[in-house]
Amino acid sequence: QVQVVESGGGLVQAGGSLRLSCAASGNLGSSYAIAWYRQAPGKQRELVARITPGPSTNYAESVKGRFTISRDNAKNTVYLQMNSLKPEDTAVYYCSVAVRTSVYWGQGTQVTVSS
Repeated sequence: QVQVVESGGGLVQAGGSLRLSCAASGNLGSSYAIAWYRQAPGKQRELVARITPGPSTNYAESVKGRFTISRDNAKNTVYLQMNSLKPEDTAVYYCSVAVRTSVYWGQGTQVTVSS
C-alpha cells in the first residue's frame, strides 16, 4: 500500500519559482521511481521529470535547465524545483510513484503562472 501526496502548488508570477513536494509512504522499498506529470486545460498529460533510485533523472525538453527534480530518501519525498516559470507551465501537476509494476498517483496540485 502506497500513499502519495503532492503539495506546493500555487500562483506565481512569470519568472518566479515554486517548489513542489511529493511525499510517498508505505512499502516503497528501495527501487521506487517518482515522476512528475502535468496536464494543462485541454491538453494531454505530459511527463515533466522523472527520478530513479540512482538517482538518475530525466526531463522534458520544455523544462530542462529550469526545473530540477531531487530526492530526499530519508523523508521518502521528491521535490520539483521550478525556476524561471512561464505561463506555459500552468497546469495541474501530478506525482506518480512506481513500485515494481504498480503505479500510484497523487491528487494533483495546481500551478498557475501569470504574466
